[in-house]
Amino acid sequence: MQAPTSRVFANGWRRSPLALVIMGTLTSALAHAENEQSDIETIQVLGDTYRNTATKTVLAPEETPQAVTVIDRDTIEQRQASSLSEVVRYTPGVNTELRGGAVTRLDLFNIRGFINYQNFFDGLAVPYNTWNLQPQIDPIAIEQVEVFKGPTSVLYGNIPPGGMVNMIAKTPQQQAAHRVAVSTDSDALREVSVDSTGAISDTSLAYRMVALARQKDGQAGDSEEERYVVAPSLDWRVSPDTLVNVNLYYQADPAAGIYTSLPAKGSVLHSDKGRLSSDSFSGDNHWNTYDREFLMLGYKVQHQLSADWSVLHTARYTDADLLQKNMYHQKSSDGQHYPRNAYLTDESMTSWVVDTQLSGDLRWGKAQHYTLFGLDYQNMSSDVSYDDTLAGVVPDIDIFHPNNHQVDPSALTFVYQDQHDIEVAQTGIYAQDQILWKQWVLLAGARYDEYELKDDQRTLYAGIPSGSDKTIRHYNLAFRAGAMYQFNNGISPYLSYSESFEPTDMDNRGNVFDPSTGKQWEAGLKYLSLDGTTGFNLALFELKKQDALVNDPDDSYAKIQTGEIQSRGIEVSLDHALSVDTDVSLTYGYMDMEITDDPNLEGKTPVWVPEQTASAWLNHQVSAGTRVSVGARYVGESQGNANNTFTVPDYTVFDTAIRFDLSQLSSSLSGANVSLSATNLFDKTTYSCFDELNCWYGDERNIKAKLSVDF
Repeated sequence: MQAPTSRVFANGWRRSPLALVIMGTLTSALAHAENEQSDIETIQVLGDTYRNTATKTVLAPEETPQAVTVIDRDTIEQRQASSLSEVVRYTPGVNTELRGGAVTRLDLFNIRGFINYQNFFDGLAVPYNTWNLQPQIDPIAIEQVEVFKGPTSVLYGNIPPGGMVNMIAKTPQQQAAHRVAVSTDSDALREVSVDSTGAISDTSLAYRMVALARQKDGQAGDSEEERYVVAPSLDWRVSPDTLVNVNLYYQADPAAGIYTSLPAKGSVLHSDKGRLSSDSFSGDNHWNTYDREFLMLGYKVQHQLSADWSVLHTARYTDADLLQKNMYHQKSSDGQHYPRNAYLTDESMTSWVVDTQLSGDLRWGKAQHYTLFGLDYQNMSSDVSYDDTLAGVVPDIDIFHPNNHQVDPSALTFVYQDQHDIEVAQTGIYAQDQILWKQWVLLAGARYDEYELKDDQRTLYAGIPSGSDKTIRHYNLAFRAGAMYQFNNGISPYLSYSESFEPTDMDNRGNVFDPSTGKQWEAGLKYLSLDGTTGFNLALFELKKQDALVNDPDDSYAKIQTGEIQSRGIEVSLDHALSVDTDVSLTYGYMDMEITDDPNLEGKTPVWVPEQTASAWLNHQVSAGTRVSVGARYVGESQGNANNTFTVPDYTVFDTAIRFDLSQLSSSLSGANVSLSATNLFDKTTYSCFDELNCWYGDERNIKAKLSVDF
């Protein structure tokens, strides 16, 4: 099966010492590549090792009886997304605006109401040490993003029940294509990027080199954001039946804005003391560090065993480090002066993730079977040091007249010091059969998981040492089944059932929480018109999560385990070509989510869950070289705390993008393009809240310009 086609390249380029290194590497690679022009619109971008996220098979998402949203490279480029959260913000059932616009150091969103800290890159989990160390893949390296809705544990193990996001990496191509781009924006962005691919001479090798350097001002205070990415990969066609891919991803984030929050009063709620601005900062410029570095080295081996059977083996090693210096505030006695604590975390992590899949393409009678057997393994080791001044060491802050230069780092004394040695291992065995019989698509699968977490903790509090060693083991068997009927007119109704498994931790008293499990029924309809101009997706779901963790109403930094959370909803998406030059994408999501079994919170809705969301995106080709796009995003009202005593108002923001081909001005400018984009065009003030002490302003207006050259 041939991979789908799409556009290729990505964002930005600027002049810096790292840029010179990148260009040197690129020049060396190009010296060995074929110097020939190609039509980048027809490159087979996803590669032979690509598998559909929802089934781990070559069948298209349209043949899956469960909701899947696919965001291709062209859409990512149109919106000039600089994070995964920005990529998926137009996806129904996904809420990405959880910690506002100033916090960009992690990709945090919820799917069908359930928060997701665990993302995937090329089908393998991106490791997360459960503290602050979470590698964050930049969109420069992403070819496509697939959002798989509902429980996915049958294929991927421990995942929240709302769903998962899988980033498909850019891969080497046989056809030569190269792009260099520079970008700037209204936040003093200085960005440069390179994307180059092609065959290496007359060998069986093809390469891809992706690189980026970025610096910009953060939204809050005097914060800054800085990032450097280098991501080379190599394909080796060993034989007609065997392909080997080796890939590396390196990223350094010397600065990543801020992580502090703001109180509800003065931001989302009225305060007699005044009104905070969207760039307010409750921390201190002398104690605001986020320095993250990580390296991921992976490989894929695909081998055709016979005409009917093939094996795909993928693996990735990750080495990551993080130093964070930050502050948090506590309750204020007068609503203006807030006590603060300073803390730091020094974290390191190594991880192995391996997945081996045996696939069969078999015909038994009149039925075609796409059979899958798999074994995957994850191992993560992390060392975490946490130091906290606790109360009375750091000066209070007047939140309405902040002085962000009060802290002398050399004078800080850390009353609380904590050391953690964390080991996590998980092994999963899974099997699945996807059957095409007449016009039916039938799907069934099962998976067994063994999970173990060990955390050796050593604490020094006010000079008094203590310690604890905890071990958590969970075992789980999950099932999945579904059926779809494909009518000749393009309409395909379906029904599915799926289960999830999510390991948990301990409460503040050392009691082990039970593992959280989820069960979902989903009915839906997928439609693709015979001429390909209209696509429609409808999904109705009821999802229940047992033994879920929620915010403790008596302690905002603690979790408690409830009996059950129920999420019911509807998701609708429509993609339609209004004419040869104009197309539109519309989405709508409605969700009724509540805690249905808990002695304290029954009937309450968790935070960060808007009842309704909607979006629209319109593209119009004004001329052969000019495309104009406009978009709108609506996020409905949500609860501001666990007890639902105040709400965060709904909002609508508008985005726009323009792309102009400079060859329309002169043939000498062939391959050069200028793109302009604006997010939150009218600078609408928006909010999100976790509780009364932790609220954030959403993205301010940002206008970005990019010049790219293809050759």
